[in-house]
Amino acid sequence: MNRKLITFSRIIRTGIVNFVRNAWLAVAAMAVMVVTLTIVLFSIVTNATFNNTINQITNKIDISVYLKDSTTSAQTHQLIQRLAALPNVQKVKYLSKDQALQNYKQQNANNPQLLAAVSETDNPLPATIQVKPRNLNKIQDIKSFLSQPSVAALQSDQPSYSGDRKQAIDKITHATNILREAGVGAVLVFAIISMLIIFNTIQMAIFNRRDELTIMRLLGASTWYIRGPFVVETIVYGVLSALLSVLIINSLFVAASSALQASSLGLLDISYAGQYFHRNLLELLAMQLGVGILIGAVSSIIATRRYLKFKTTK
Repeated sequence: MNRKLITFSRIIRTGIVNFVRNAWLAVAAMAVMVVTLTIVLFSIVTNATFNNTINQITNKIDISVYLKDSTTSAQTHQLIQRLAALPNVQKVKYLSKDQALQNYKQQNANNPQLLAAVSETDNPLPATIQVKPRNLNKIQDIKSFLSQPSVAALQSDQPSYSGDRKQAIDKITHATNILREAGVGAVLVFAIISMLIIFNTIQMAIFNRRDELTIMRLLGASTWYIRGPFVVETIVYGVLSALLSVLIINSLFVAASSALQASSLGLLDISYAGQYFHRNLLELLAMQLGVGILIGAVSSIIATRRYLKFKTTK
């Protein structure tokens, strides 16, 4: 057991020494890996920010169903129960005529003309049922229910669907999908480039150390004792690249929130994005380290299997 630990520590130490020795060869591989991991991190933070914006807008959207004054309490209660039973309905709230009038006065407290208009006559506002949908993409199910003759007969006017907010959510959802697809494509491209550069870096390192590796093999060094340091070296690439990508994203948020004094950038809520990044920093850092180590280790293992195939066969 102690012998295995000693061998393992030697492999790690040799890998770190090789990294320092071949630092200039690693620059290109690390540069592309940093770009890859930065795109991964930015895509995750941006996707979370867009989802938060969608949720905020969705929470403000409801469908208002206006009831005739002749609608009885039993009919109203039955309609509320039927609406609440719909799969896409999250919440149902009933406002009586008096409550609707009170809300109207509160919303128009700064408009004396409108307040005077409703004060001159009996309460003109109908009782209202406010329906909050779960998924705006399936809002047609609620519309179809409200269009049924038996339900439409209870309504004094057409339901209000907050169409402008629905359009805003559609735009954000479309932008999120485009960003996600572009992010995945960019990550794949740069990940492949990173692996190809690591292949070349390993190949050059093996060529520079070919005599040393031959001597190690002749002295009885095992396959993994020879390959291990190269894997450790590329894992160091991944760790450093992950740390740099996190620092870059953090710097971007700091610049956007302080230097630019921006709380939002188009559809992107910079303030929330920064809060999400710092709130989940440890999880994001762990993810970046995992992705960086995975790219480095896998590409190095494949490269050493190819370039050391004849030198290390045991």
